Amino acid sequence: MGGTPMSSLTRAGGAVVNWWCSPVPLARVAVLRVAIYLFVLYDIFFLTDDVIPMAYAPQFYQPTLIGRVLPLPEPTVALAQTLQIVIIVAALVAATGYLPRVAGWTVAVAYFEWMIISQGYGYVSHDHLALMVAVAVLPTIGRARFGERDSSEAAGWAFRCIQVATIATYFYSAVVKWVRSGSPATWANGAVFIWALMRRGSDMFRWLTDYPWVLIIAQWGLLIIEFLSPVVLFLRRRALYAAVAMFLGFHLMTYLALGIHFLPTVVCWLAFLPLERVVPVAKRWYGSIRPGSPARA
Repeated sequence: MGGTPMSSLTRAGGAVVNWWCSPVPLARVAVLRVAIYLFVLYDIFFLTDDVIPMAYAPQFYQPTLIGRVLPLPEPTVALAQTLQIVIIVAALVAATGYLPRVAGWTVAVAYFEWMIISQGYGYVSHDHLALMVAVAVLPTIGRARFGERDSSEAAGWAFRCIQVATIATYFYSAVVKWVRSGSPATWANGAVFIWALMRRGSDMFRWLTDYPWVLIIAQWGLLIIEFLSPVVLFLRRRALYAAVAMFLGFHLMTYLALGIHFLPTVVCWLAFLPLERVVPVAKRWYGSIRPGSPARA
């Protein structure tokens, strides 16, 4: 006989909690933390490097909804330069694993304001969603060292948040296509890829404009993959790694064809991988190149 409705709800609630807080090795946290915080530095210097130049023209600043709701300061050159310095120092400290909460929260606050300014001049890049979530949740984990073998439910929750944000980037992209075009078929049967290749396509792929039926198939494939992207959250092992490879392959193709990289989202796919396996490999490699080591001798 089945249990009572209350016991069924309890089991369902427990399953949800276990899914959200499935323990993650702390060594995995240490590796991802380095990748995320170093990428934040890359981002502010190469991807969202327009914050300081745009601060010279505050009259064109039109903040997004979050920027209008929260009592955030208007962009100024001094503010932008200060944010950059704070992010650099705090990200370097956080990447080392020292003061993970203090340095991490400092990065989260400063980077949040940096992105609000960056997105307030007429363009909103949804490829930063998962990265901003990652910066916000990593400080909640606390200390995590490369050599640790313990696992943490707090780390599991933070990683799951990053994973959900990563998948949401694709799923809601499909939803937006549906809403703006009126139906999925309208978008998938349109000339989106042809227009993109004509406008900014590389010589390697521009020949596809002579075969529109191939691009229609590609548009349907992309739409289906985006709508089915939440399935990735429930895959494990080889199936999961195959799904990650598929999405990363998609981004590689779009970069080669159109010069669109989506790097902030790509780096967050690391949250799906067993990064702790990198630690012993890195230790052996370091030991082999260290001066005076037997392997080097």
